[in-house]
Amino acid sequence: MKNKDPYSIIKNPISTEKAVRIMETDNKLTFVVNRKSTKSEIKKSLEDIYSLKITKVNTAVTNKGIKKAYIKLPKDVIALDIATQIGIM
Repeated sequence: MKNKDPYSIIKNPISTEKAVRIMETDNKLTFVVNRKSTKSEIKKSLEDIYSLKITKVNTAVTNKGIKKAYIKLPKDVIALDIATQIGIM
């Protein structure tokens, strides 16, 4: 997926109860992403779209075939503040 539009890689943020708990405890944001995208593409896309500093990206594919990305933020950036700016809180 080289030279793809960042908006084709990142589909939408997740704001479920579990995602909010992860925001509060682990300082992570959760996004639904394109199934074929790599961790480095996800990281670059989020940095371009939201101007974030990202520490780590973990991905998981659900049994329904949806790929989720868990984005770890640095300690000086609060995930709940970013979620508020994005509009999911």
